[in-house]
Amino acid sequence: MGQAYSVDLRERIIRYVEAGHSRRSAARQFGLSPSCVIRWLDDWTREGISTPKPDGGWRYSKLDGHRDFLIRRIEESPDISMAELCRELEDLGTRVHLSSVSRWFIRQGYTYKKNVVGDGTET
Repeated sequence: MGQAYSVDLRERIIRYVEAGHSRRSAARQFGLSPSCVIRWLDDWTREGISTPKPDGGWRYSKLDGHRDFLIRRIEESPDISMAELCRELEDLGTRVHLSSVSRWFIRQGYTYKKNVVGDGTET
């Protein structure tokens, strides 16, 4: 993912537009896309913010609605497979892929690692 533009550039563009130039002419002048400049100026006029927004954050998952069910199933049966969880979720009307369930558990802080012998150990 690319780096955010500097606050200095953002503030120069804001001053340029406040001096009477259009947002699109500011985009041409500074070599940016018009949509980028328009978003920055919208943030500035609405919220007074010229700093970049943080990267990342919360991601929606259709499994979030089944959180209690999934946590309960893992606690009841720690050796349950992802395929079994997928089948149980499908019985509840939610169709998901194995990797989606695995990534959801990782985001919740659950991991499963193999030890030297090949048996799994929970961390």
